[in-house]
Amino acid sequence: MTLIRSDRRSSARPLVAAALVIAAMTALRIVYAGLIDLRTDEAYYWTWSKERALSFLDHPPMIAWFIRFGTAIFGDTNLGVRFAGIVAMLATQLLLADITRRATHDIRAIALALLMPEAALYYGLLMAKVAPDIALIPFAVAMIWSLVRLAESRDPRWWLAAGVFGGLSLLSKFTVVMMLPAIVAYMLVPDWRLRQLRSPFPWLAALIALLLFSPVLIWNYQHDWASFRFQAVRATAVHEFSLRTLGDYIGLQWGLVGFVLLPVVLSGLALTAWRGYRDREPVAILLATAVIVPFLYFFWKSLTLRVGDTWPMFMWPAGFAAAAINIALLPREGWPAWMVRSSTRWANVALASGILFVILIATYYLAAPWNFIGRADPIGGEAGYEALASCVEAELQKTGATWIATTDYRTYAMLRWFFKDRLPVIEVIERGRFQGFADPGMDRIKDRTGLYVAREPDQLLPLWDLTGAKREPLERVNRVWRGIVMDTYALEKLTGWTPELSPPPDTPFFRWRVLAGRLQSPIPAS
Repeated sequence: MTLIRSDRRSSARPLVAAALVIAAMTALRIVYAGLIDLRTDEAYYWTWSKERALSFLDHPPMIAWFIRFGTAIFGDTNLGVRFAGIVAMLATQLLLADITRRATHDIRAIALALLMPEAALYYGLLMAKVAPDIALIPFAVAMIWSLVRLAESRDPRWWLAAGVFGGLSLLSKFTVVMMLPAIVAYMLVPDWRLRQLRSPFPWLAALIALLLFSPVLIWNYQHDWASFRFQAVRATAVHEFSLRTLGDYIGLQWGLVGFVLLPVVLSGLALTAWRGYRDREPVAILLATAVIVPFLYFFWKSLTLRVGDTWPMFMWPAGFAAAAINIALLPREGWPAWMVRSSTRWANVALASGILFVILIATYYLAAPWNFIGRADPIGGEAGYEALASCVEAELQKTGATWIATTDYRTYAMLRWFFKDRLPVIEVIERGRFQGFADPGMDRIKDRTGLYVAREPDQLLPLWDLTGAKREPLERVNRVWRGIVMDTYALEKLTGWTPELSPPPDTPFFRWRVLAGRLQSPIPAS
């Protein structure tokens, strides 16, 4: 089915087709969200939603609020945890559609902007997976939308809305600061620069964003700027040059954005940047720079560091809008007919192939019995914890243990998810992650028998020599997904020791670990 053409007929059929596709894909995301096991990071963020902390070591608090919203409706279920991501996807699509409408007044361009996210694996399926990015994405797009409204209306009060959405973006994830160069260019490159600099509204917007961000600032002030130090170590860690990490970054963009869609978006971005900076056009400058600067930054970091799969995902929606707008503008600007036809054809191919790819991936995880990737499977690699939880339950009854100890946050999160706080689950190291968390029930821990659950070989950590705890090996449990052993866990009975929930910051029980680089860094508590 051809969803856009090079003519400019005003038929509403493309929007109807887009609405039907979106309805079907939303239903697919809901099924996926409800049936696929929570990943470890998702369970970890769910534990945040049970706390009343102003912020957290790893990230700002918005993702915890998103989860709390979903679980208030659907309870502590897979769908409840992930529901806000499904809503965030729809909000993002509506904002992209309105940005494109205001820039082009072209029905087919609007439909294209609506459907491009559906054709990208990360948005079309994995927005149903909880991560701070699914909170950041709609707010970042809403900030861009506000500035598009400002450029359209010339009403400086839209800066205030941009400040609100900017503050909410900061409450979601710190990486939104990489959009600041786009905002500065939007403000200073066009001919309106003096008017913007003299206006109080941009500065009021910055103040609003800072005020909304204040919970994170307050928490960090109380905890010796722990979050900023945590992120700074990750961002400034020095590694050797690696073509592998560069290849990982480029490969992830191809896979998560789309093997055909990514070139379509990049070509649209290039023309949008050329058009914007040549004509000093604010919206084109904003959209292009909002993608190009983060893309180049992550490209540079990928030369020595593995860039996380979700880190760049906040930037691509602006690229979708730029690509859709570019296709509508090509015939208006008198570009050669062959170029207009080719751009339109490739956009259609990107939509069709991308949506089909998303459906195939969803079908593989929802219905297929095979494991084609083995232990490297990104979903299966974090599935199959039910068997571990069942064995833990059995050993709790045999030993009379009243609490569970772990030494990594992933195992901690999954066991807390399965036991739903029926008993305390404590990560006895990396306590810097849990500053501000409520008392998990020390009356059920102190001088009581515990059950230690560790992914092998973590049970051999030398820090146990510092505790004086008596450990009695019990069972070894395999975590299996589709016939492949993903991990093996050791279960041990713990006696004669009570963990310290707020250990001194200069001890190994407080320090957090960046596992990829095996880095360790003490973060002083307040």
